[in-house]
Amino acid sequence: MGKPFKIILATIAAMAVLLVAAICILPFVIDPNNFKPDIAAAVKDKTGRELVLDGELKLSLIPWLGISTGKLALSNAPEFQDRPFATIEESQIKVLLLPLLSKKIEVSHIVLKGLVLNLARNKQGIANWADLTTPKQTPSSPTPSVGNLEQQPIPAATPAAFAIGGIALENARINWDDLAAERHIEIKDLNLNADKFNFDQPTSIAASLTVLNSSANTIQAVKFNTELTVNEQLDIFALRHSDLQVITSGETVPGKSLTAALTVADVALDMSQQTAKISGLQLKLGDAILTAEMTGTSIKDKPSFQGSVAIAQFSPAKVMQQLAIAVPAMQDANALSKLSVNFDLAAATDSANLQNLAIALDESQIKGAVGIAYRDVGKARELGAVSFKDFAQPAVSFNLDIDALDVDRYLPPADKASKPIASPAVFLAGGFSALPVETLRKLNAEGTVSLGKLKANGLTMQDIHLNLNTKNGVITTQQSAKQFYQGSYTGDLSMDAQGDKSTLAVNEKIDHVQIEPLLKDYNGTARMSGIVDASVQLQGQGHKTDELKASLNGQLSFLFKDGVVKGFNLQKIIDEGKALIKEPELPKDYKNDQTLFSEMSGTATITNGLIQNNDLVAKSSKLRVDGKGNVNLNSEALDYKVDAQLLDSDAAEPEQVKGAVAINIAGTLSQPSYTIDIASLLTDKNKAKIDKLINKLDKKLGPGLGDLLKGFLR
Repeated sequence: MGKPFKIILATIAAMAVLLVAAICILPFVIDPNNFKPDIAAAVKDKTGRELVLDGELKLSLIPWLGISTGKLALSNAPEFQDRPFATIEESQIKVLLLPLLSKKIEVSHIVLKGLVLNLARNKQGIANWADLTTPKQTPSSPTPSVGNLEQQPIPAATPAAFAIGGIALENARINWDDLAAERHIEIKDLNLNADKFNFDQPTSIAASLTVLNSSANTIQAVKFNTELTVNEQLDIFALRHSDLQVITSGETVPGKSLTAALTVADVALDMSQQTAKISGLQLKLGDAILTAEMTGTSIKDKPSFQGSVAIAQFSPAKVMQQLAIAVPAMQDANALSKLSVNFDLAAATDSANLQNLAIALDESQIKGAVGIAYRDVGKARELGAVSFKDFAQPAVSFNLDIDALDVDRYLPPADKASKPIASPAVFLAGGFSALPVETLRKLNAEGTVSLGKLKANGLTMQDIHLNLNTKNGVITTQQSAKQFYQGSYTGDLSMDAQGDKSTLAVNEKIDHVQIEPLLKDYNGTARMSGIVDASVQLQGQGHKTDELKASLNGQLSFLFKDGVVKGFNLQKIIDEGKALIKEPELPKDYKNDQTLFSEMSGTATITNGLIQNNDLVAKSSKLRVDGKGNVNLNSEALDYKVDAQLLDSDAAEPEQVKGAVAINIAGTLSQPSYTIDIASLLTDKNKAKIDKLINKLDKKLGPGLGDLLKGFLR
């Protein structure tokens, strides 16, 4: 037995020597460059593209089976022949020989130097790589069978292990030309380094590149680092310590340079279970920092993600400055100084819901929920195409609870003396009309807002409830305030922006409101006090606030009780008028420059912004007042005439008239002026004296002057 065993060992040793010798000799005997035509033909057959191998092919066998190339180029698609699809200056790949015997693949460092990839899309939207990604149809061959049973295909042998010593992509460049969008982007200085790769073991990856965007005239420097782990089935991926940094620079960039940084502690994707988990995500842009923890399910079939999102407190005004966004002039210079946001997110391809929403804006606390539904996406998905445009018009639903909000502090500075009249509904209408018409037509929102306290247009109210519904350019609101200057307020608004001109309808009502503090808050001064009940119905049309105001039509009614008109002492005006016609009375002490009345009421019509009132009635223990006139909402000009009757409090009969006076009121709402119709104060005795004087003047100066005086005094 010893001799045969020695023969076997000798034979094996001889074969090993021959194999080593062959490996050493083959590179000198076989020239891989002789196979260039065969390689090019194979590429042509598989892709339809021309492969040009300009550089020298080099073959190595010990200890690595490898090949290196010089410059090579792959031709472009037929419609894009102005330059090659891809070129490489130098490449190298090697495989270790001995592990192949045990079905193990160990690849040395893969190196690609000077890669240039020219990607393009023509005006018809066809990309120059479409023919490479479309599988070719090959005729099927009949399946061999044995008897009545089909022969099962023999599965291909798969390597038991796979490892790569590393990948290096050096100084690569990608050119992207989108002729349809007329956009050109160049990615240069693309470098990628990946350490040794083994299944189920982490691999460090580092990449960097520079993006030149000619249309935006910007340059973006991008850096990315992570640790990647992949299983043998290629269905479980893990990323750890991922870090992405983007620095954008250019003349159009805020501060000429802007840095955005994204870090993620862990990302786990399980494609077999269709799950994802993202931990420790942080996005930083300027002083704003967003953090999130997310999980995903059905990530291939119907992606759905849930998790918590938080934006740490920052100054919106400061971030706007960092982004070169103009901070609007506001009544409060400290507005937009603090903002933080927290919410739980549930997102899918056709919806996003923000639950447990908590927003702290300056001194306001906002809580509630917001939902966004992309209603067209489901239909688009059924047709097999979902694009970004399907998300352009979402339907928004919301339910918000705000403790206190001062809207005025965020509005432009206003002069109280010139501040226009605006009720809550008109204030809302003005806000909507400030938006572009196309934006109004695209709004699709429905929800409620509850506020503990609100200040808007100088007015304060408590316990407010607002319902809002906007769809296809039609906006409706219902709003109420249970506490409105010791009374209450209710109103509704309807706005239709579908036509050439927006149409507006407003209904509002206040009950038992104290008018004096309301006027003080609204305009800084109050010329009236008392309790008022009032209602108004308005209609108008126009896209701008001024157009709406000028076109207002409608009607209103009011009732004041226990009122005082300040700066208007009717008794004093009458006494001064009597003095002008020489009917002196004993001097009186006017303690207050005001007129009291127990009740004042009236109705009015509104036509093209002009309020016309013809039935003003006011009563007090000493006065009965009737009046009529108008107020211009655009200029706030007054044109009123009031007829007042003085009652004799000592008369035996009730409400016996002691005298009468007519007063003309002009000026503006903020600065009214009063003049007396002197003729209305003339008694019969004085009228007789004046008639005698006029007759004498007619005799001395001739007729005509007397008639003029009569017309003036009467």
